[in-house]
Amino acid sequence: MKLISTIVFAAHFFFPSDPEDGWVTLARVKFTSTFFKEMNEYFLVPSFTPELRAKIGKEFSLKGHYIPFDLEGNAIVLSKNPYASCFFCGGAGPESVAEINFKAKRPKLKADQIITVKGKLRLNGTDVNHMNFILDEAEILTP
Repeated sequence: MKLISTIVFAAHFFFPSDPEDGWVTLARVKFTSTFFKEMNEYFLVPSFTPELRAKIGKEFSLKGHYIPFDLEGNAIVLSKNPYASCFFCGGAGPESVAEINFKAKRPKLKADQIITVKGKLRLNGTDVNHMNFILDEAEILTP
């Protein structure tokens, strides 16, 4: 029994995150409404968990819905929820969307197409022009 526990712990600790668990990890982040004087508006500012901070720069995977947003370069928005109920349209929280920056040319995708991606995790708590959760050098694992 001890051997099985050790194997499960090692697999969880050393291998990339499970795309099914990625959103669960992001959901643990708490947000506070904060006034940004320069924009004369309130925005939700994250308090990243130590668990999530430990994953900065490491491989992180998410499975979600492509949200058609006009982003520059090779970036897309991935949502835990379909377009009709995503952060931008349906009232979900900021923990349910991530910015994905592909290392190669951005793939052609259809709205709400479900994909799994992996990339290096970057956290953003200050730049309101970008998502709070960003995967850099990303690639699609499943079309």
